[in-house]
Amino acid sequence: MKKLKKKVLLLCMTGTLLFSGSPYREVLAAEPINLMVNGNNITALSSPILENDRTLVPIRFISEELGAKVYWDGVERTVLVEDGTNSISLKIGSQLVAYDNGTDYEISDVAPKIINDRTYVPLRLVSNALDIGIDWDESSRTVIIDSNIQPEDINFFNVKLLSHEDGQVINGRTNLQIGASGEYMADGNEVRFLLLDPSTSKGFIIARGNDINGNYTYLPKIKDKGDKILVGAIYDKNGKFVAGDSVAVSVNVQPSVSLKGIYNGQVITGTASIGADINFFPRYIKYEITNLDTGNVTLTDIQDPLGTYNWSPMIKENGNYSIRVIAYENDDIKYSSSPVNIQVAVERSLALGGVTEGSTINKAVTLIAKRNFDVSETQYLMKDVNTGEIKTLATMPYGGYSWYPGPEDSGLKELIVRVTAAGVVYDSEPIRVKVDGSPKLLLEGIGPKQVLTGEVKLKASSNVKVDSVQYTLINSKTGAKKVLASNLAMPAEFTYNPAGQNGDWKIQVEGSYKGTKISSEQIQFKVYLGQTHGPKPIIEKSKYLGFASNLARKSYEKTGMSAALQTAQSILETGWGQSVPVDKYTGQISNNLFGIKGVGSAGSVTSNTWEVYNGVTYRVDAEFRAYNEPGESWADHKEFLNKDRYAGFRDVMFDYSQGAWALKRAGYATDPEYPIKLMKLIEQYNLEEIDKVGL
Repeated sequence: MKKLKKKVLLLCMTGTLLFSGSPYREVLAAEPINLMVNGNNITALSSPILENDRTLVPIRFISEELGAKVYWDGVERTVLVEDGTNSISLKIGSQLVAYDNGTDYEISDVAPKIINDRTYVPLRLVSNALDIGIDWDESSRTVIIDSNIQPEDINFFNVKLLSHEDGQVINGRTNLQIGASGEYMADGNEVRFLLLDPSTSKGFIIARGNDINGNYTYLPKIKDKGDKILVGAIYDKNGKFVAGDSVAVSVNVQPSVSLKGIYNGQVITGTASIGADINFFPRYIKYEITNLDTGNVTLTDIQDPLGTYNWSPMIKENGNYSIRVIAYENDDIKYSSSPVNIQVAVERSLALGGVTEGSTINKAVTLIAKRNFDVSETQYLMKDVNTGEIKTLATMPYGGYSWYPGPEDSGLKELIVRVTAAGVVYDSEPIRVKVDGSPKLLLEGIGPKQVLTGEVKLKASSNVKVDSVQYTLINSKTGAKKVLASNLAMPAEFTYNPAGQNGDWKIQVEGSYKGTKISSEQIQFKVYLGQTHGPKPIIEKSKYLGFASNLARKSYEKTGMSAALQTAQSILETGWGQSVPVDKYTGQISNNLFGIKGVGSAGSVTSNTWEVYNGVTYRVDAEFRAYNEPGESWADHKEFLNKDRYAGFRDVMFDYSQGAWALKRAGYATDPEYPIKLMKLIEQYNLEEIDKVGL
């Protein structure tokens, strides 16, 4: 007993009994079918069944009639057929067929199934698996299985896995490709490459895309090690399996890590952009930078395995260095590249930051010295373009300077930063700007759209010497004004208590400069002193994992985004479902599991967010999407990730670790450890299990 060899072009099985034509379809559906094996009628044991245009036959009785032994494992739900040194292994519900102890595999078009306590398989599978001929006798309505009939060299699908062969070992990054005939090129079809465990017929998607015959890349993980089944499968737009091919492979990654972006002997004169060339996907990487002159070793923070690290050495760091990249499978297992030896010889660099050439300065700005060397003194200077007069704005050892230009500073100016290092003075290139130093007042302590729920401390600042200050409250609806405090000396500190003033208001500070009235902008704010509602749980914490996993799995089957990654994201966003945004005024729960702002299917809820005004962080109302039920939020999150900025994420979203880093790369989260937090959740709670697929 042996499996027939596969052809490059395979024939698709059609018709009632897989023979040419199908004139008997209705008759066979209505009348019983006989089963003959090597001349013996075994119909009484279990007759063939016609289901969805496929003839299914009982594998046990046929195999035993041919002298093979059949073993049933009720726990694993597998059938093993053995004849001498040859074997066939079938798993109920899986279309994968294993031959000769897993050295060869085939994909059947119908999975084995239990019917009346019997295991039934497609008739063509019997022919292929047992290397035996089949025929049909119309007059007696009999399926004939006969060792004397020459079997046809036919397989189920016109699909061939071109990139790999049975027995091939995958040592690292590898290309994947199938060859499929035109019948599988329907709109919406996609190819998926699966890496499955032979013992369970389950595993993970390792690549996917809409170019059926295109080239794809598999970047294995160290933990993928072992004997596997590599499947190249085509699915329709509804996610239903259409066709495919499979081979037996072994994954045994031989880690290869090298540094890219620099080379041995290179002289670095500025910023060096370096990266890692790795033949597997690690959890994270770090760069180790060793000063060969001093022996000092610096290890960077956690970095993106596919990202770029920009190293900008200071002048004091000029010298000889050795750099290597370290790839971490986890916190304990790591693989290092060979060191790259370089020389750092950066030139002195000094520039003024905080302003840009040609800009107009009409408010406070922070000037900063951008330099790559240490200094003992820093001066910020302003030069009048017309007169050449130079004014020192500030002198300090180092650091930035907050400059609020006054009337005397107005005009066309050049700004310069001057530093002293080891007794030598250096000037930056001048930046020409237009300065508007007209008298101004700034109100500090409250910001636009802020919601006050209690008293707040106010103060004023100005670019001129103000004689006296008063705070004025303005009713947003009527325009009526009320003086809160007057005749205050700068900085005019004042505690405003909004008791009894629920509603929308404006506030401004007013003063006098040389007999002329000056005012700040009117700042719109809101007073709310009633009951407010904070985030609420969507479900009991102990039940959230199952709740989220169920939503994630359904979404995974529809969108292809790792269910493990979806679940971990929702856990982080909602604190295990215990902190879901609600309307702070009405208490309406949003069912928003990903903290997305805007308008959802059920409108919006008003919740808190934070903004900065005049250097002060304060709380404002923000609209968060609301949904009728959590499932809508889950679906909307995937729509949110369809934006152009997430195109790179969508290319790898089937893999939770690559997807986590791709989200960070696309700017989904500002937390530098966001990918690591996601992966830790996934690994701690074994969430990868919900990403498993099969055939």
